[in-house]
Amino acid sequence: MFRITEQPRTDWQAQVEALGLTYHTIDGQLYWDESAHYRFSNREIDQLEEATAELQRMSIAAAERAIRDNWRDRLAISPQAWQEIIHSWDRDDLSLYGRFDLMWDGTGTPKLLEYNADTPTGLLEAAVVQWQWLQQTRPHYDQFNSIHEKLLASWPAWPEPQIHFCAQRDAEEDWRTLLYLIDTCQQSGKSTIDLAIEDLGWNERMQQFVDHADRPVTRLFKLYPWEWMWLEDFSCHLPGRCQRFLEPVWKMLWSNKAFLVLLWEMFEGHPNLLRASFKSDGMPSYVEKPYFGREGTNVRLIQNGTLLEDSEGPWQSQPKVYQELHPEVSFSGNHPVIGSWIIGGEPAGIGIREDASLITSNGSRFVPHCF
Repeated sequence: MFRITEQPRTDWQAQVEALGLTYHTIDGQLYWDESAHYRFSNREIDQLEEATAELQRMSIAAAERAIRDNWRDRLAISPQAWQEIIHSWDRDDLSLYGRFDLMWDGTGTPKLLEYNADTPTGLLEAAVVQWQWLQQTRPHYDQFNSIHEKLLASWPAWPEPQIHFCAQRDAEEDWRTLLYLIDTCQQSGKSTIDLAIEDLGWNERMQQFVDHADRPVTRLFKLYPWEWMWLEDFSCHLPGRCQRFLEPVWKMLWSNKAFLVLLWEMFEGHPNLLRASFKSDGMPSYVEKPYFGREGTNVRLIQNGTLLEDSEGPWQSQPKVYQELHPEVSFSGNHPVIGSWIIGGEPAGIGIREDASLITSNGSRFVPHCF
């Protein structure tokens, strides 16, 4: 695994904007950064794929364990949501996608930082934009990237001919991710309707969720976290109807940072895991994470009892998980995190985010890769 610097394409802004990546620059700072790329060997790509498949297998086993041993309180999930999770898991409600965040420098084994299982973004960049970069700059190389093809192959698993899609009205990155997913859904032969989550309604006469035009919602892909869904006014109508939503409600098990503790308890010492606990006792160096934190906020890095780095955010009052601090991975002062995608239950490719900070945030750069 190497980080290689180079000159960006002269018209890269127009190229990525044509693909829908309008947020290539955030607050004057590059988000899409092709002044460098990461290059892997074939064997390293095989290792990433194998680790991703193994983590998916362990996650399924741990979800079974969470339900069987009633981890509801330890995962801080409400009784109402817990019952729906059990029903959803028993129905084997289908999942479309997820993203493992891994730390690795090409030596040893990739280590799991967390599983973005409910509302992962960075999909357009990983599936389409970095593929275009590869084709235009080094067509004789390859890329670990079958994301687009696996999305197209996944949508027919849902029987409805029409699917609604929603995200928060003013979230540009979410909407660009949503529009890309809509495109893949349409390419699979289905029709789509998009709306803002703020416009999702309830029709009392029909006893059904409806969109902004009062049309029944039979299947809704929501780029909106399940833990927020249960706080909305419409949450009283969710019981018995959660099967209408994508991602499925059982994804609340995996997207919760407390799930890292369950994984460690079940597979202690596994080479793809870092020690995780509900207490920091016995860990002189660790990362403190809120259960439902997002985009690297309210994370604290402690090294040998001293604060190394932290980030502000709105989740400070949430319960915390403590994960062993991985030794620093740095390429000329850049700290990469490898996002490894699961599509339709299978490893599908990677996208890499890097930052001068040790904490990956919403503005951390996306850097392409090849092998």
